[in-house]
Amino acid sequence: MIALVATAESPRIALSEAPDPSPLPGEALVAVRAVSINRGECVRLMSLAPGTVTGWDLAGVVEQAAADGSGPPAGTRVVGMVNPGAWAQFVAVPTDGQLAALPDAVSFAQAATLPIAGMTALLALRIGGTPIGRRVLVTGATGGVGRFAIQLAALGQAHVTALVRDPAQADALLRLGAHDVVTELDGEWDVVVEGVGGTVLGQAIRHVAPEGTVVSFASTTAEETSFPTRELFGRAPGASVRGLLVFPELKRTAGGGTELLTTLARLVADGRLDCSIEREASWSEAGGQVQALLDRTVSGKVVLHVD
Repeated sequence: MIALVATAESPRIALSEAPDPSPLPGEALVAVRAVSINRGECVRLMSLAPGTVTGWDLAGVVEQAAADGSGPPAGTRVVGMVNPGAWAQFVAVPTDGQLAALPDAVSFAQAATLPIAGMTALLALRIGGTPIGRRVLVTGATGGVGRFAIQLAALGQAHVTALVRDPAQADALLRLGAHDVVTELDGEWDVVVEGVGGTVLGQAIRHVAPEGTVVSFASTTAEETSFPTRELFGRAPGASVRGLLVFPELKRTAGGGTELLTTLARLVADGRLDCSIEREASWSEAGGQVQALLDRTVSGKVVLHVD
């Protein structure tokens, strides 16, 4: 089969022959139609051995159902995730918690955006607790996770504040459901969905409310994070800071990723969740799209069609 593999030369990725997958009994063989690119994958790509197939998010059609009878039958449109190996024509996907059937109203491109970015946002908000009437802060709000988090928090009837570097992005985030868009923090929030790290994480901790939760899911900077612990404990008793990585978190989540993906796909099908796709391209153009994410010239989701 053909896959996107790591290379030693810039742009560090290219289409090449790769071994066909051999599904385990609890894995479905999926013919991939679209994948999305997350910035974390692009950073990781720089250190991978040549020939490695990476990628987390995929959408496609079940080519061969799992041998143990679990999961969707052959011919089913699906969204799924693997860790790693999604950027290929065919992928063996575990049916237990990593694969979900797609409603007809959801395109492959839309579906491919949901696994890492969508589930990270949904998990972060669930960790933070019931959002109704609460104040939710989303940092790195223009990114893929941030855009999903804004919408999901707003759907949960929270008051949503988006923190951005560029105020020119405000209108787009307000349309997604943010109530306020700010460039500096002033106030307290019950839930903070934090994906920047460094000094921004430190600021978020300083502004968490008593009994509030800061959920840190990524760090996009080499800056160290520091905050005065006495101030946190004295000003915000009961507050907590929680790290979130999707794959480990799924092991602690009832229903795993299947329930989360089904929930997200249903919201997309109902027109209640915008996938914020900024770029769609053939996977033959992967090198340029990876570089755009590394250079931060694109903030919404990037989808590659497996054509």
